[in-house]
Amino acid sequence: MTPPRIRPLTPERDLAAITAFYAEAPDYFVMADGQPPGAAKARAFFTDGPPGCDPAAAHRLGLFLDGRLSGLAELSFGFPQPGDAYLGLLLLGPWARGAGLGRIFLADIEARARAASSPALTLAVLEANPRGRAFWEREGFTATGHTGSYTAGDTTHHLTRMSKPL
Repeated sequence: MTPPRIRPLTPERDLAAITAFYAEAPDYFVMADGQPPGAAKARAFFTDGPPGCDPAAAHRLGLFLDGRLSGLAELSFGFPQPGDAYLGLLLLGPWARGAGLGRIFLADIEARARAASSPALTLAVLEANPRGRAFWEREGFTATGHTGSYTAGDTTHHLTRMSKPL
């Protein structure tokens, strides 16, 4: 396997690849939203973001293995505090998990946040995703004490905000 390539994604060039990625890697969205992602979710990747952040200033990134989109990330700025970086999504396809690629992708994201002079990188993890939380903790993120919840279908999800100083 060649080393992974990380690059910005655009709707014009990458929407079809994101739609295909979601079809091949629906597990997180089934857990979080109660249903597999479709074309609307793929389009929303380019506009979704945390409250008060400019979607046009976000980094929407793809991790490619041998030309195949194998990971997605969305990095926004200005939440929860002005200047902070917020990682709204970091997702690897099942074929890319367990090979250290999450750490590689995160290092790239952290470098982008540092280049924007963000003092911290923040995210929210679902209580229903203990493997995800374990990853974030291994990478130096700690709970901030802020929690939240939302309901998707018949399931109420609880979130924990985590942060890592940059």
